[in-house]
Amino acid sequence: MVIAIAASSETCYVHGMPRKTDARARAIATAERLFRIQGYTATGLIQILEESGAPKGSFYFHFPRGKTQLAEEAIDHYVASRIAVLRNISANTTGDALNFVHQIFGTFAAEMVASDFQYGCLMQNLANELPALDAELTKRVARGFVDSTEIVAEHFRGCGFAPARASSTAAALVAALEGARTIARLERTPAIFEALADVSVQRWAAPEG
Repeated sequence: MVIAIAASSETCYVHGMPRKTDARARAIATAERLFRIQGYTATGLIQILEESGAPKGSFYFHFPRGKTQLAEEAIDHYVASRIAVLRNISANTTGDALNFVHQIFGTFAAEMVASDFQYGCLMQNLANELPALDAELTKRVARGFVDSTEIVAEHFRGCGFAPARASSTAAALVAALEGARTIARLERTPAIFEALADVSVQRWAAPEG
């Protein structure tokens, strides 16, 4: 799934003249990228500052609560991007469960290849680390999974699935996608996504009856 980073700009003043800066957006984008590649604990503020090019003073102006607040912003941005991608796939495959599932697997696989198999799921990475570190961030990640999974369930309901089947199929699909990312990163091949797409034809997205 290709997650696009939308750069935003804010106005600051240097020598009394307005100047545009995207320091805040760059810090969020950098944190999101590093959390996806190496996780939360292994990503320090110094690395984020260096790679984003954000001055330390500017960083704490935008994120007075430091790394925790930056993680909140990164999670929210990632979840919003993920939901937008799922909604776009759903809109392009209205009423078609099989094509919807195939496009999801294909999109996730394409992103893995494009990142040279470096990118994991930000939510999955943080879910493996945060429960022992930060309860509030853990809840934020959990909510992200719930909200994005609901988009998948909503599409299946639109394809005529009974509510219970739509929910269970969506949960299974999301779990499979998260596991597929891990395997693809280890094996450095998108083959697992293709295998899961084949399984979906036989089981998850097959008509009822």
